[in-house]
Amino acid sequence: MATGQIFSKTTQALFYNYKQLPIQRMLDFDFLCGRETPSVAGIINPGSDGFQKLFFGQEEIAIPVHPTIEAACNAHPTADVFINFASFRSAAASSMSALKQPTLRVVAIIAEGVPESDAKQLISYARANNKVIIGPATVGGVQAGAFKIGDTAGTIDNIIQCKLYRPGSVGFVSKSGGMSNELYNTIARVTDGIYEGIAIGGDVFPGSTLSDHILRFNNIPQVKMMVVLGELGGSDEYSLVEALKQGKVQKPVVAWVSGTCARLFKSEGAKSGGELESAQAKNQALRDAGAVVPTSFEALESVIKETFEKLVEEGNIPPVPEVTPPLIPEDLNTAIKSGKVRAPTHIISTISDDRGEEPCYAGVPMSTIIERGYGVGDVISLLWFKRSLPRYCTQFIEICVMLCADHGPCVSGAHNSIVTARAGKDLVSSLVSGLLTIGPRFGGAIDDAARYFKDAYDRGLTPYEFVEGMKKKGIRVPGIGHRIKSRDNRDKRVQLLQKYAHAHFPSVKYMEYAVQVETYTLSKANNLVMNVDGAIGSLFLDLLSGSGMFSKQETDEIIEIGYLNGLFVLARSIGLIGHTFDQKRLKQPLYRHPWEDVLYTK
Repeated sequence: MATGQIFSKTTQALFYNYKQLPIQRMLDFDFLCGRETPSVAGIINPGSDGFQKLFFGQEEIAIPVHPTIEAACNAHPTADVFINFASFRSAAASSMSALKQPTLRVVAIIAEGVPESDAKQLISYARANNKVIIGPATVGGVQAGAFKIGDTAGTIDNIIQCKLYRPGSVGFVSKSGGMSNELYNTIARVTDGIYEGIAIGGDVFPGSTLSDHILRFNNIPQVKMMVVLGELGGSDEYSLVEALKQGKVQKPVVAWVSGTCARLFKSEGAKSGGELESAQAKNQALRDAGAVVPTSFEALESVIKETFEKLVEEGNIPPVPEVTPPLIPEDLNTAIKSGKVRAPTHIISTISDDRGEEPCYAGVPMSTIIERGYGVGDVISLLWFKRSLPRYCTQFIEICVMLCADHGPCVSGAHNSIVTARAGKDLVSSLVSGLLTIGPRFGGAIDDAARYFKDAYDRGLTPYEFVEGMKKKGIRVPGIGHRIKSRDNRDKRVQLLQKYAHAHFPSVKYMEYAVQVETYTLSKANNLVMNVDGAIGSLFLDLLSGSGMFSKQETDEIIEIGYLNGLFVLARSIGLIGHTFDQKRLKQPLYRHPWEDVLYTK
């Protein structure tokens, strides 16, 4: 066990198992104390590497993340404290690994419930190799104005109230982490404050004892008096009694063992393990050995004050100059919540909200969507159009999705996905390779068909004027023409869509106009039939205008943005995913196009 000071203003630590809040609290304490360098040199997250962004005062810094303890120690040879935030299941193994590193001197184990056999092994190894263990089941420790472990002393407000941003003259050691905060406050009220405070942890076998730290404090010149807070149960306090009796401690020790009321409760009294482990017996033993022991916990503050004032009167404690700690910049989220600042948002969303108890689509809770039996068409109407469309509209959307889901393996999108899947690529890559073929020549003409049909109809153009006008501009009529289908072999999908619209839509004026255009184009060529793009484009115009739920401006915006092509993209994704799975299920080899299907020419 170390015989003197274990922390300083240059101490740096390695933090095991990343926890944002305790690390940030350490860095805020560093800034408060005027440290030049952050006390956290590196973070160890098993299996991960890179950096974590945190704040050091107003400056944002990147702290390295390492996958192993060994790698962290090699990268930061001057870091000699290991702060272990692992769970009780893995705390022992990681702590032993840290103890075996030559650069690490102090290991703080935060987890409680570490198996006693493991704790004993850690303690044995540490003592044999002159290492210090704080914990298990500890909140850590602090050297005022220099260094603190994790969440020790709590919030910045509490740290300032306890004057921990600059050193005092009192060494404090406790079993309880929770009571440490209370005593830091008490000591700051009646003395010049803490020099160093340690919570050894509440487990049965602490890595270091009360007497270990009292003997350390006795060798630190800046520590003028010590305060000890023990607990009923165990025998740790008796090692301090022996040290006092043997004259190993020359500085005043104020001590109190909590739990004097345990005798009133049978269960708590039983936990003390007998009379010697009772709070009364321990307090009496400490008093007999020369410690200053109050008559009650309530009297502890006044006893600490009397002891400190006596040392001041004797000239043993020079006045500690007061300093004004710097202000810690407030986190933006905290400041916004308290109404101190306002900050612009970076994203606007009007279609969904996941901040409440359940996600909402366009203001409709998820539970309502399920309870009312909404389908995919209803969800599309909420997320795309931000309103709940009539059932005939959402059913039409679902029909479009079903009819456009696939058109066999030979079309360009499916072919691309098949070739990519056979190259051994993953699902997303295979899907995207197929989607990238969607455009003016393949499945991407729905918006253009709707745009041109609407413009022609609204301007009152005859089919002849429309088609011939497009021809003069050198533009093919979107939604008209097919490589396979013809006058005598109509696209069944187009017929199904038209049949549904005639039965359910209040108006089909745009579709009827598109049919008139088809009649004219068929007089020119047998394959200039309406294709599925033209059918969906014209019928969506009828849906938007006939439902009475969209203004002219909204309709124009929907077509301009590309909503209708989005319907084809959504639908065809189903088929492209199917083709990808099909090729992988069939374990098809890498595709190579046959030579005989290529014209090689100069």
